[in-house]
Formats: sequence, C-alpha cells, structure tokens
Amino acid sequence: MKYLELNNGVKMPQEGFGVFQITDLTQCRDAVIEALETGYRLFDTAAAYNNEAAVGEAIRLSGVKRENLFITTKIGMDSIGEQKTKDAFERQMKLLGLDYLDLYLVHMPWGDYYGAWRTLEALYKEGRIRAIGVSNFSPERLMDLKYNFDIIPAVNQIELHPLYQREDELKFMRDLGIQPQAWAPFAEGFGGMFTNPVLNVIAQKHGKTVGQVILRWNIQRGVAIIPKTVRKERMKENISIWDFELDSDDMKAIATLDLGHPQMLRTNDPSEVQRVYEFSKNPRIR
Repeated sequence: MKYLELNNGVKMPQEGFGVFQITDLTQCRDAVIEALETGYRLFDTAAAYNNEAAVGEAIRLSGVKRENLFITTKIGMDSIGEQKTKDAFERQMKLLGLDYLDLYLVHMPWGDYYGAWRTLEALYKEGRIRAIGVSNFSPERLMDLKYNFDIIPAVNQIELHPLYQREDELKFMRDLGIQPQAWAPFAEGFGGMFTNPVLNVIAQKHGKTVGQVILRWNIQRGVAIIPKTVRKERMKENISIWDFELDSDDMKAIATLDLGHPQMLRTNDPSEVQRVYEFSKNPRIR
C-alpha cells in the first residue's frame, strides 16, 4: 500500500474502503471487519450515511491498533455552521467511539461552510483532527477558502472515474497542494463502465479485471481512492492493484473515454442541489 503525504505532513493511505449506501448496521460492521482483515486501513464514512456507529464498533472489535488506522467522516448538511458543526463533531465522535479523527470533511459546498470551516480549523489546532478537508468543492470554492482562511483543505473528495476525468481540476488541486480523492471510482457502473471495450482490452492485456484497471488508472494519476463493496472477494480484488502498472498507451486509451461531465452529482445544477437537500432531510429516502 502506498501512502500519500498531505499538505500538513500527515500520511494517508492512497487506497481505502468506503461505506456509502451500506445502511444495515450489522452488514456495515461486518463489512468493515472483513475489510480490516483484508488489509484496508483507511475507512471513509459520513453523518449522512447513518453508519458511523457500525464503523466504530468494527474498529473496536478488530483489535487493530488505532494508530494504524486512518478514519474519515463528513459533516451532515443539517450541521453546516460554526456551532452546528461543533455539536455535530461531538456527536460523530461518540458514534465512532474515537478520541481523535484523522480527516474531517465538509460534505457539500453549500450552506454556511465558512462557519463550518472555522470550526474545523479550531478542532485541528486543538489536535482533535489530524487533517481537514472538503468534498465536492469546485476550483473557485477552493480558491475562495485559500484567500479567506489560515488553513487550506488537505483533501478534496470528488467524483472521478474514466467517464469524468477532470484533468484540469487535478492540476489545479496539485498546484494548491490539495490531495484529490475519488468517491465512487467505478461510478457505480453507470455508462456501461464494466463492459466498456477499451477497459476490457486493457484488463485482458494485464490479466486483471476492469475494476482493477479503473482503480490503478486513478492511482497512477496521484488520486486517492475509496471503493466500496460488501463482498469479501471484491475487497480482495480491489486491493490487489499494487502489482501491475498501466503503460502510456493504456493511459492514452482511457483518456479517450472522458465525457467531460459528471455521471452522478452535478453540484452546479439547481435541481441537483434540491435533490440532495431533500435526500438529506428525509431518512426514508436513504
């Protein structure tokens, strides 16, 4: 496993395990335990996922030393704002059962994220969080934070996959010293991702699966990844990407797949903003 050094010197595993949409708490706990047994050490959750308690239980049951783990969670959209975020952080830490957090993210670029960021800076300076960052922030929002706060985000977690490659944004983040991290790196199979002929040819060439090619492609671009699954065989497959390398022809071929627009989340579309807010307010939708 390769570790990436964030802009404050903290080292983060380049590959981790995501728990989005694993809403059954027993299933989530068991999946995290199996992921720990498989070798994963970074775990990504969020208030919106409603499974932080299951992640925390799995960590306690695993016997893995806390200092060997990297735990990320995110602020819920109903908790954006200086005091709201302070209160949310305490609730989330109790659910996780942790004394400190490795990475805390502002989940969406809406609402009073200025107030939330002030709280994140304070918690970071108190030593309760090792690194702070954002999720789904566009370049202009990142630049806005840079010029209005003491601390620039260490990580920006965004949609990144072969159909939405965002090369200009990756360069922008590299120039600012912000580490990109890909959520849903398979785009949940949208756009025929796993049957794509270009990706299948490359997979056959290397004796790997299409999923492994996709993950390796992002790794070679310097992107951190957090694939998710509840199947142990898939966990093993997803982490078995460190023994091969895509060549320049492979990378050029994958570059031709870029559609130039998101497949899953359009943060600048008013109807999409409305959809996400409604999702966050209605637990029955989750």
